[in-house]
Amino acid sequence: MTVNVPAWAAEAAALPYPTVFVTVSGAHLYGFASVDSDLDLRASHVLPAAEVVGLRTGPETIASDTWRDGVELDVVSHDLLKFARLLNSRNGYVLEQLLSPRVVTTSEIHRALIALAPDLITSHHAHHYLGFAATQERLFAKTGELKPALYTLRVLHTGIHLMRTGEVVADLGVLSSLAYVPELIAMKRSAEHGAFPDSLRDEVEKDVARLRSELEAARDASTLPQHADPAAVEALHELVVRTRLS
Repeated sequence: MTVNVPAWAAEAAALPYPTVFVTVSGAHLYGFASVDSDLDLRASHVLPAAEVVGLRTGPETIASDTWRDGVELDVVSHDLLKFARLLNSRNGYVLEQLLSPRVVTTSEIHRALIALAPDLITSHHAHHYLGFAATQERLFAKTGELKPALYTLRVLHTGIHLMRTGEVVADLGVLSSLAYVPELIAMKRSAEHGAFPDSLRDEVEKDVARLRSELEAARDASTLPQHADPAAVEALHELVVRTRLS
């Protein structure tokens, strides 16, 4: 089952500044959007130079939460400079946003960022996924909901795949071979905040512990560099400057 992105998403995500990209994130990207999931759109915009160097500066981050046709729309956009800093800080979340295959709006700058991304990925990106998984695991222990359990499995699988291949894949259904994952995804698609089935709790907790160890081992054995390619960082800097001044 594929949950389609509404045709009006680009219009609803219109920003008051030139747009670098708008992509789909969240459960729609992760492969387990429910019938009542909100639509997470992540973006980057370009502030004019006058709103960066003057006394009155523009917003580094624009966020909005609205409803349209019964769908909750969550839009977050970072100015290109902030996005570039995050991209160069071993942040897997912005990496997934940039490389999301579900593109609402794109541009030449977006394509330039995508071209630079492989040389900005490091073995230290594993820390993002280990930390994110730990946060979701605590939330699962507190709430007993299915959603954080799926998020925990998703980030661990994504992190392992990234460390082994250098490739960003965020769809849990594509990544996981665990027999119960399709069942959990089907349950999540029926209800955003459904309860986790007690019959699978012990098995999932064991798998989470195993996947965490696998991610740590994949990080330690990864052929990814420990630091981003300096040439790619310089090219990222130049892209930001050139875009701002133009």
